[in-house]
Amino acid sequence: MRVLIGADTYAPDVNGASYFAQRLAAALTSRHEVHVVAPAPTAENRIVYRDGIVEHRVRSLPVLRRKGFRFCAPIGLVTAAGRILDHVRPDVVHAQSHFFLCRALITAAAERGIPVVATNHFMPENLSHYLPLRGKMLERVNRRLWADAARVFNGANVVTAPTPYAAGLAESHGVRGPVRPISCGMDLSRFRTGTAAATFRLKYRVPHRPTIAYVGRLDLEKNLDVLVRALPAVRRRIADAQLMLVGIGDQRRRLEALAERLYVADGLIFTGFVDDADLPAAYAAADVFVNAGTAELQSLVTLEAMASGLPVLGANATALPHLVRDDHNGYLFPPGDSATLADRLVAVLSDHTRAELMGKRSRVLAEQHDIGATIAAFEAIYHEVVPTRIPKPTSA
Repeated sequence: MRVLIGADTYAPDVNGASYFAQRLAAALTSRHEVHVVAPAPTAENRIVYRDGIVEHRVRSLPVLRRKGFRFCAPIGLVTAAGRILDHVRPDVVHAQSHFFLCRALITAAAERGIPVVATNHFMPENLSHYLPLRGKMLERVNRRLWADAARVFNGANVVTAPTPYAAGLAESHGVRGPVRPISCGMDLSRFRTGTAAATFRLKYRVPHRPTIAYVGRLDLEKNLDVLVRALPAVRRRIADAQLMLVGIGDQRRRLEALAERLYVADGLIFTGFVDDADLPAAYAAADVFVNAGTAELQSLVTLEAMASGLPVLGANATALPHLVRDDHNGYLFPPGDSATLADRLVAVLSDHTRAELMGKRSRVLAEQHDIGATIAAFEAIYHEVVPTRIPKPTSA
């Protein structure tokens, strides 16, 4: 089968949607011809052949005040998407968002009778978190963002989302159901227990001490200040505890300043960008993983931590309770509550037997999200929708 994946964010972007699209494309290459349409790193179109995948890179522009992010301008984009579809002639298009590039692909595919599968990784809070809005004005903006997403996704034959929570949320905001919950999946052979961490600690200057970890973008929506604010209370009871933040983002200076004010700067470690090959060792260097985000539709990094055998702590919001089972493989804490988070962290770090048991339970739960099952589920949907294709003539 010839599969075309549309992605408004793709390599080298550092985020969950980008990583999922990359993993999906790579996994499909063993049985299918795979094409990816994604923004180019410059203002020029290009085709790149990489690891058995044909990447059709569409000229793009940088996103202001969001370093590293780019977008494809909507003017003429449906025509550009149509040219790619006419050249590739895919059996199915799998769109990974409703933003400019993917919505152009969905429109152009519909014009040509090509079936579309769409996966939603979006919550309005991913964007509105950065707006200076509160209360009813923020609610109004979020409703409009959902209405826009629903309008685009309703042009697809099948819509999926990473969790039952995410599927129900999409349906409740106007996406025609049933929206099918399919996990983003996890490479359980790569993220596993027993990975050596000594080389990672040496390379990224991480002392061998009780370590609280977060992996991902250091961006406002991740609420990383909650982790830093919890650190003083943790260190009053576990003096050598440290917080390791793995990744890059625009909040680093703000978090450094906060740690200075709280007198815990010596316990806060920024690794900076970590090579993908080093990520399994990053989890191995930790004793507990924390995700304080409140706009998560699944959270690949939490799944990676679980697969690596770590106890996990998560904000009791959105989809995190689907992964973090309170007092089972970790603890939930009220969003923004650094005091409760500190108590939970101390409970884990001070009881090694309990922490080890929670880590084992995390691994068992992560095994329900094997990437092989994810790929099989999407392949079944592709085969389901392809017979519905109604060829339409295209102009020469």
